[in-house]
Amino acid sequence: MASSLSACAVDLFNGRDFKDWTLQTSPAASVETVFSYLPGGVVASSGQAAGFLATRNNYRNYKLHVQWRWSGKPGNAGILLHVSDGPMDRVWPLSVQVQTKRGNAADLLPMAGASFDEPLTSAPGTEPRIKARTAPDSELAAGEWNVCDIVSRDGTIEVTLNGVLQNRVTQATPAFGRIGFQLEGAPYELRKVALLPLD
Repeated sequence: MASSLSACAVDLFNGRDFKDWTLQTSPAASVETVFSYLPGGVVASSGQAAGFLATRNNYRNYKLHVQWRWSGKPGNAGILLHVSDGPMDRVWPLSVQVQTKRGNAADLLPMAGASFDEPLTSAPGTEPRIKARTAPDSELAAGEWNVCDIVSRDGTIEVTLNGVLQNRVTQATPAFGRIGFQLEGAPYELRKVALLPLD
């Protein structure tokens, strides 16, 4: 099993192809031109074009384990929770984003109309809307593998980065949906992406 979660965890990437995923980008691209498998179960992303990769399946209550690192110059990307049909924020979907942007890892962004009860830390009326992490930066140096563990249960989302609890929100809407990875220009790598259902 690709995660230390438990033997019941599901590997979201099968190591062979991307048939369980959909890619939505602008301009349109095929998933094989943006993502590829490397030895050791690593999934490499070029970061191009702008958009996102998302699971075909929906998930509600779960623990999600993701390891990522910057394979080139650190930049901007994110883990998208509860990707849903509805309004878009340019090329990004209705979802709650766990930021992986260098210097802002574990910030939470309600995307395209998503919401949660806790107040934002970004200035009113500014975009993107952000609830900043609550602990000192725990992102590792560029090229090192970051470990992100996310627990989503009945609208409560908790984000732990490299062993440090960094963010928590309640009454998140949407509270279920697909899992995705944002593309915003910077190449990165993923590994050990596993989901443990809590229902």
